[in-house]
Amino acid sequence: MSTVPARDYGAYRVWAPDARQVTVRIDGAEQPMRTAGDGWFDLPGVPAVPGARYAFRLDGSELWLPDPRSLSQPDGVHADSEVVDPAPLRQETSWEGRDLRGRILYELHVGTFTPGPDGRGGTFDSAIERLDELVELGVDAVELMPVAPFPGDRGWGYDGVGLYGVHAAYGGPEGLARFVAAAHRRGLAVVLDVVHNHLGPAGNYLGRFGPYFTDRHHTPWGSAINLDAPGSPQVRDFLLGSARLWLVDVGVDGLRLDAVHELRDDSHRHVLAELADAVSVWEEETGRPLTLIAESDRNQPATVTPTAHGGLGMDMQWADDVHHGVHAWISGERAGYYADFGSAEALATVLEEVFLHAGTWSSFRQEVWGAPVDPGSGEYDAHSFVTFLQDHDQVGNRAAGDRIHHGITPGAQAAASALILLGPGTPMLFQGEEWAASTPFTYFTAHDEELGALVSAGRREEFAAMGWAAQVPDPQLRSTFESSILRWREREQAGHAAMLEWYRTLIALRRAHADLHDPALAATAVDVLAEGTVLLRRGALAVLAHRGPGPLPAGPRAAEVLASFGEMTRGADGTLALAGPGAVVLRPAR
Repeated sequence: MSTVPARDYGAYRVWAPDARQVTVRIDGAEQPMRTAGDGWFDLPGVPAVPGARYAFRLDGSELWLPDPRSLSQPDGVHADSEVVDPAPLRQETSWEGRDLRGRILYELHVGTFTPGPDGRGGTFDSAIERLDELVELGVDAVELMPVAPFPGDRGWGYDGVGLYGVHAAYGGPEGLARFVAAAHRRGLAVVLDVVHNHLGPAGNYLGRFGPYFTDRHHTPWGSAINLDAPGSPQVRDFLLGSARLWLVDVGVDGLRLDAVHELRDDSHRHVLAELADAVSVWEEETGRPLTLIAESDRNQPATVTPTAHGGLGMDMQWADDVHHGVHAWISGERAGYYADFGSAEALATVLEEVFLHAGTWSSFRQEVWGAPVDPGSGEYDAHSFVTFLQDHDQVGNRAAGDRIHHGITPGAQAAASALILLGPGTPMLFQGEEWAASTPFTYFTAHDEELGALVSAGRREEFAAMGWAAQVPDPQLRSTFESSILRWREREQAGHAAMLEWYRTLIALRRAHADLHDPALAATAVDVLAEGTVLLRRGALAVLAHRGPGPLPAGPRAAEVLASFGEMTRGADGTLALAGPGAVVLRPAR
């Protein structure tokens, strides 16, 4: 059973084990709190009324602190919290949930998905206005980049400081509730990206309340979240309580867990396994399927192995090696972590086996990395791995935030997207990819002057070694953020419309043909026809992908052509030819 009970949103409680006394200020009135055991303080007899503003003071300090479990910070991450009860926000729908494995996922950033009401940034409500287009595309679930409160009004959300809260500029908890209900009414599931491995540098007051961090482990952001040192049981419950809020109280359908390899946990039972087992209990409580998706760079099938068999119990994990294999092959890039990728042989390996580094040498890491995926495993399958051509990291962490289609031909994008959407994994699109959006997705922030200057300088230095410093937009400029806002009218323009129709066609084919959504890795094989041409076999169907730049004069013989992109001809004997980069979905001739 889960150790995290249902939360009483009508009471004032806070865990502050290092404090001797705690005072709460409610709408300006100060009251001492009572010790309640195990480091907790409460305020009996005083109900927490929705809309009230409150903050805590520890041991007479002059600093008033927001609630670590605050659902709303309407005036920013340093200001008083607002009482919110999520129950009245839930809108009744007929939604019964959905198993997301093998479905079409769509990652979006609320602030740049639409221009928003003033044209300067999107909200949950403006995002709702575009959900019908996603349904028409064939999307099954939207995955929201983090919406936790962070400094300023714009940012990616990975520097959030409130694991229970919703960013005010997007519409706060009320806006998120409206978005979830609107998605469910359209048959769309909602996955929320959450960051449990660190908090941002500004507005992070957790360490003042108790041992939320430990120097026993270190991460790229400093001291690790305390998962195995003294005080860790309460910290683990803090993380599980956040997950319960989203999945049970708010009603989202899944969580994408950021960089789980930075959840440093040497306890006898990893916190992810504890979360997976808790979610199983919450599924019974809610009567609908709930999904956990891990971002992990470890290339370990144990991540998606059930806890009953010694694994971490995640339903899916992001498969970066598939991205790297397709990206490097189609684009020709070989720098950094693409060094071991790029060949047709490496492409075939990731499409058939998911991981290229599977107990093998990684030149980028300079060590042996990963473990092999078992194609015959009964504990996981191809749908356990999320595959993508673009995502926020692989676009936004480039110097100029350029998308892959900004550097390749439409035919090459069509070939790469066909390998992802008709491949064996669970495909994910990144906002605007489907119409080859002209807008970049840059890194942007709205920190205070001091921290902002450090971030801007660090960004320039990061890319200077690659000779890209001149291409790096200043993340602090509002124009950097606004340049990333999607331009939806592009969808109607000729080139963009053609790509959008191709994505719709691929998704429709995946839905219509059992072979194209078969989760069995053993039913997938790749024929390398040439270094620039591969044939992805999916049961009785196949995907011909040709990157060019020259023609493919003689490809495989086709008994039937289901779809094509690019100038294709077909000989009398069924032999396919392409004048340049492109893709064909076919039923091969026997």
